[in-house]
Amino acid sequence: MTTAQTSDAAAVLRGMYEAEAVYLAAGGPGVASFDTLAPYFAPDVVLHQAEALPYGGTWRGHDGMTEFFLAMSATWAEFEMLEQRFLATGETSVVLTQVRARARATGRELTFPILQTVRIENGRIAEVRPFYWDTAAIAAACTGLAA
Repeated sequence: MTTAQTSDAAAVLRGMYEAEAVYLAAGGPGVASFDTLAPYFAPDVVLHQAEALPYGGTWRGHDGMTEFFLAMSATWAEFEMLEQRFLATGETSVVLTQVRARARATGRELTFPILQTVRIENGRIAEVRPFYWDTAAIAAACTGLAA
């Protein structure tokens, strides 16, 4: 991997997270337009979320990403990225994010890490695989059921 590939991947990731912040500040899912985020995602992007999560499943394309953000918004009243570390950047990048979130249904607050692998092709995000430390705790916080 060349230094140019590394910095290009980092630029795509930073740009996407900045655009996501703008999107959420503008009202997020159901209010703001996904057009703010669309340039960072390939038209056939695939997002794989753990099935145990309230927003679990595989989300495909820009329409799928829009639906994913709606599902996240229905689940979380707040979802704040406290700290992010880019552990590797290249065709497959790795991002560690510390999150503080408040579940919409229960009001419970959690702080948890998410480790994501992000595949970038032609300057756009093509595939995302988030890994959660404890999906049972997240699902329990969102439903009120014991983990």
